[in-house]
Amino acid sequence: MSDHIKSIESAYPTVLTDGSAANSIGNRQDTSSALALNIAEAASDRKGGDIVVLRVSEVSYLADYFIIVTGFSRVQVRAISQSIQEKVEQELQRRPRRIEGLAEGTWVVLDYGDAIAHILMPREREFYNLEAFWGHAERIELPQIETS
Repeated sequence: MSDHIKSIESAYPTVLTDGSAANSIGNRQDTSSALALNIAEAASDRKGGDIVVLRVSEVSYLADYFIIVTGFSRVQVRAISQSIQEKVEQELQRRPRRIEGLAEGTWVVLDYGDAIAHILMPREREFYNLEAFWGHAERIELPQIETS
């Protein structure tokens, strides 16, 4: 159990004596992890390049995971975005809270709350270098999917 949960338990023992908060945090992490993997698989299905999954939950309150993918044309960036939306809705019954950049097609952001997918053209990915910006986040290995 994390120190944060322990400190809350000692401050509010009647609220958390059954450990339900720790269980709900664990369930949320499992759900977030499944969402991130689902997004990465959908991106791979559309031949997204250099797929990177970063666990940012320890370094940011924005999300638990960032998924960063390269699309090699505007059409492919949009196709990857569409594939992600369809797969996540079909398998996890979730829709993005917000979608940005679809009209331009050079950098599309799909915000699912606990996971945020960034689908970028090579020039944008190199320029903004999100992996370096979030370099202190844990990089998650994806052995089951092809990350061309």
